[in-house]
Amino acid sequence: MSKVPRITIDGADVEFIQGSYVLPGNFSSANLEFILPDGQKWGDMWNKEVTFFVDKGDSKPIFRGWINRTKRTFENLTVYAEDAMGFLLKGGDMHTATVALTNRENIDGLTVGAAAVKLIELAKLDDKVKTDYIRDTSPRIGTVQKKPLRGEMTVAQALKTLLQRPINLADQDLPRPNILKVGDDGTNAQLMIELQADVNTDPIQHIYTEQTNIVKINIINRKPPTYIVVKGKGGVKGTFTHDGARAALDTNYLEVVNDNLDSPAACKEFGARLYQANLADIYEYGVEVTDGFYLAENEVIRIQTNDEDYSGNYRILGKRIEIGNNYKVGIIINRKAPTLIEYLESRDN
Repeated sequence: MSKVPRITIDGADVEFIQGSYVLPGNFSSANLEFILPDGQKWGDMWNKEVTFFVDKGDSKPIFRGWINRTKRTFENLTVYAEDAMGFLLKGGDMHTATVALTNRENIDGLTVGAAAVKLIELAKLDDKVKTDYIRDTSPRIGTVQKKPLRGEMTVAQALKTLLQRPINLADQDLPRPNILKVGDDGTNAQLMIELQADVNTDPIQHIYTEQTNIVKINIINRKPPTYIVVKGKGGVKGTFTHDGARAALDTNYLEVVNDNLDSPAACKEFGARLYQANLADIYEYGVEVTDGFYLAENEVIRIQTNDEDYSGNYRILGKRIEIGNNYKVGIIINRKAPTLIEYLESRDN
């Protein structure tokens, strides 16, 4: 049974010609673009809520956002909307969302989850971004940085600083960072913080095969870090560089914090393991598929092909859906995600 897409503006269904939904992932906003026929009369559409349902029978949308731009022609009107992550990062327009942290008003001593809640409240974004799923303390997140954050900064800068500090060290070869993403509870957009998926141990959500649902696979080359600075306990620091890789791949910086390390030598050795872990995973894959509409960032899928180089488990990084007479779906995947700082800096808005 074919799916019938549904788009609403302020809760009212609209007749649209075509559209596209893009979820870049990696701390970036999802965007929805769609075309309305000129026969419909619209006034000021700025900041009106938009939802996109893959099928009209769905109880929850895969996109909830707000209109930030329109473009009118003689024939139609193109509407552009971004999700709660866009408002979180940019305030919903050309001005970035900022907070001023002082000795009186700050996030000192809070867990990352509690700090994220307060940052959103201070930036007055809590009407767009709800935090019901992260308000409680999570043992995966830990406590906020030892050095207090002060001064005026963007909400994005503050959140990145918080997410950089607590590293899951169960896997010493590749620390697993915390993932910040947006979900939906059927009524509101909800901010979520979760541990980066492990493709070897986390449950597989979907299977793709050449014979059933893979249309095309594209390889995306990703540069590994070649100059790695590791900061340890008490201010110790060690640097690992790979001169041969720097000559071949250029100098790509990576900086991480690991408070379990107490000497420059231990920091340097940890940097070497980070380099090896990233070197083993220099490719991302863009896959055109026929299904997987509801897959979310950070979920694990499996690719089964006749080529062993492609077969295996992957983590969802992003997704694109073309909306029209026939759906087209594309996903961006890799086997292991980039390490902490590279993950946070790779695709900023």
